[in-house]
Amino acid sequence: MRWSKLFIPTLREVPAEAEVASHRLLLRAGYVRQLSAGIYSYLYLAQRSLNKIQAIVREEMDAIGAQEMYLPALNPAEVWQESGRWDVMGDNMFRLKDRWQRDYCLGMTHEEVMTAIARGELRSYKQLPQIWYQIQTKFRDEPRPKSGLLRVRQFIMKDSYSFDVDQAGLDVSYQKHYDAYCRIFTRCGLKFAIVEAHSGSMGGSQSHEFMVASDAGEDIIVLGEQSGYAANLEKAVSKPVPPAVPDPEGDLAPEEFHTPGKKSIDDVSAFDGMPATSHIKSLVLMADGKPVLALLRGDHQLSETKFSSAVGCGEFRPAHPAEIQDLMGAEAGSLGPVGVTKMRVIADLALQGRKNMVAGANKDDYHLKNVTPGEDFTCEFADLRQVAAGDTDVNTGEPLQLVKSLEAGHIFKLGYKYSDTMGLRVTDEHGKELTPIMGSYGIGIERILCASIELYHDADGIMMPAAIAPFTVVITPVNSNDAAQKAMAEKLYEEAKAAGLDALLDDRDERPGVKFKDADLVGIPFRVTVGKKLSEGLLEFNIRRTKEKKDIAVDDAIAAVKSALASS
Repeated sequence: MRWSKLFIPTLREVPAEAEVASHRLLLRAGYVRQLSAGIYSYLYLAQRSLNKIQAIVREEMDAIGAQEMYLPALNPAEVWQESGRWDVMGDNMFRLKDRWQRDYCLGMTHEEVMTAIARGELRSYKQLPQIWYQIQTKFRDEPRPKSGLLRVRQFIMKDSYSFDVDQAGLDVSYQKHYDAYCRIFTRCGLKFAIVEAHSGSMGGSQSHEFMVASDAGEDIIVLGEQSGYAANLEKAVSKPVPPAVPDPEGDLAPEEFHTPGKKSIDDVSAFDGMPATSHIKSLVLMADGKPVLALLRGDHQLSETKFSSAVGCGEFRPAHPAEIQDLMGAEAGSLGPVGVTKMRVIADLALQGRKNMVAGANKDDYHLKNVTPGEDFTCEFADLRQVAAGDTDVNTGEPLQLVKSLEAGHIFKLGYKYSDTMGLRVTDEHGKELTPIMGSYGIGIERILCASIELYHDADGIMMPAAIAPFTVVITPVNSNDAAQKAMAEKLYEEAKAAGLDALLDDRDERPGVKFKDADLVGIPFRVTVGKKLSEGLLEFNIRRTKEKKDIAVDDAIAAVKSALASS
């Protein structure tokens, strides 16, 4: 392709609305333009990169025996109602009515539709296993679109679905996807971590996320470098930082003391002189309509995922002030577990074995000291807290790292959630009905593009991995009006194409500095410059990522690009 004929609207100024590197550079490099909040047009360069990403995804999915389909983005409400997710998805789902006032939605994912196809077509266990996939546009009514393509309302996803006879079959399909995802992200040039994750509204027994460390990410992952431990903050476990001071000795009885106007842990801690680690945090929550008192060490935060798992509830919320008053006899800020009989009490494991702590007295402006969990009140113990900075690995004792990351892919063992509720059945070898077990596996196509830019950029622009860059090499004559330079650039361009290289000829009548800056900005991995040294039989070869620059012989130019590409 010839740059002079292309639409590549680069910008010199940094767009004011762009908050993260990938957003700034996608706009500046002319990859995307915003149509409205969370909705983007993908211009020529973005489309080339996204097509290359999709090609890699297709190759690896086809390699595990997956079969590509293309399903409707417009879904009737009935299939989502069958699975129970029509209501669960809430305001995140785009909903609409047709001219006959029938309910439809724009698909966020396609478990329901794929299951409906399987239900209508699969009859026998002999037809299993099946792996079906698509690369399709998805829609999410994101309440706060931001960070460019990282939080949007319309996006492209590779989603695949496995159907197996039993758990052993699902394990095989899951591992196939796990391995394929590793190859996909590696080929796309990403550095990634694989972490245990929560399945959320997808359901299922097990899931893993493929995470890329980035300040633009909205997730926190917990890593143990030596042990190899990796988990999403929602599910991560750790050994907490020890209490700041030892618990007071002795078999002491709870003793009430006045704490006027002191509501928060920090306020009470400053008032009584005991650190937050010596206080009990009491949270009243309504889980599936029933009250539960969750107890944490004063400096710890509740993990919603762990609480939900411990209680076995589908949904929960903080209790309203009137509910708290009715249940506890006091307002929030003076709550504690002593004397509580009207609700289930669950204490975090960090409180197990502690004694003589401080808790609310269930009397406004009063607290109790010398409260010992398990003695002065009855409770269950469970892991309820989020991992915090300074925590250590439960097995090795090494300090754990909390790393901000963005999710590029997610795989789930769905189990029977959809096949059971939607009536998917096949006959087994004895002619009896069998419910297939399912898996679901997603990759965000744009997220691979964004993650690569977040990982690889500098002050001059994008440093795109060669496998997904819009072009592999740009041939740049310093002076397009110089006949010799122009002829050599044309010759090299044709040779590069003949060698199978995705080449771009910068034939614009622009100053050399403009050409070089644009090439760096848009992220072309390699540049061959035809300049004044042509008379000596030399060209300049640049590697964008390393900034390496060297003179090469004219006859060695294509070989140099191919060699650099092979080692990239």
